[in-house]
Amino acid sequence: MNVLVAGGTGFIGQALSRHLLGRGHRVSVLSRRPSAPDAFPAVFHWDPEREELDPRAFSEIDAVVNLAGEDLASGRWTRERKRRLVESRVASTRFLVRKMSERDPPPRALVSASAVGIYGNRGEEVLVEKSAPGKGFLAELCQSWEAETLAARGAGIRAVPLRFGMVLDARGGALAKLLPVFRMGIGGTLGSGKQWMSWIALADVVQAIELAVSNERLEGPVNAVAPLPVRNRELTRALGRILNRPAILPVPAPVLRLIFGEMADEALLSSARAEPERLAALGYRFLYPELLPAMRAAIKI
Repeated sequence: MNVLVAGGTGFIGQALSRHLLGRGHRVSVLSRRPSAPDAFPAVFHWDPEREELDPRAFSEIDAVVNLAGEDLASGRWTRERKRRLVESRVASTRFLVRKMSERDPPPRALVSASAVGIYGNRGEEVLVEKSAPGKGFLAELCQSWEAETLAARGAGIRAVPLRFGMVLDARGGALAKLLPVFRMGIGGTLGSGKQWMSWIALADVVQAIELAVSNERLEGPVNAVAPLPVRNRELTRALGRILNRPAILPVPAPVLRLIFGEMADEALLSSARAEPERLAALGYRFLYPELLPAMRAAIKI
């Protein structure tokens, strides 16, 4: 297939492009950057805020993968940061869908990132794709994000929002931020450590995206998470064990709220026990169903 990746220069986008190229697909990338790694055969300019997109990007495209969006954990959620988080996900997806819909014929499929944050803080509840969405800024952001993705169906485009858990890779995401702290021996549980964390290995992320791109029966939201979610304290112990560092310094919830504000409750202390019901129904076999092997592979240990 000929696949166009928006946000293709991020750590997930680069891994996905390498994977798809290795599987015989053709890959091109949408990027705001003037240059990109040599592994990408074609890089087309886009700037969703200015509604700029090189029209050549959609030439003979079968499917679009949308990974665009500012890092949720790059700073406190001020009013301006929230605006940018929404703009970089919701508005950019709306613009992308509009440009896809203008093609005749349009690309056959849109696979777009979302997050298990759509469920909000749900304690011990097991969360599958048909579970109701939660409350709070992050949950509402994900709902709006998915709504723009699913709007592509109006143009006859198959739409699949992938609800990612914590993606395990040392080069990006939450794990990259945790590693320096744990390597210094000052890592520990967040709050009580009882909150559930849904996670997925990067190798499974790229395979799940390829499945969503190629499987014409798959439509609607999909939980892109490993089948065995863990509590925060289990993830903390596993990371300390792999790095051979103590992980005994808990960070109390009030301290997290002081440092991170609203983001602490919604992204660090929130409990999301999501399971990949739809991937399981398709017979998907995870490369890394268990945390320790996944984390070792992510850290290359």
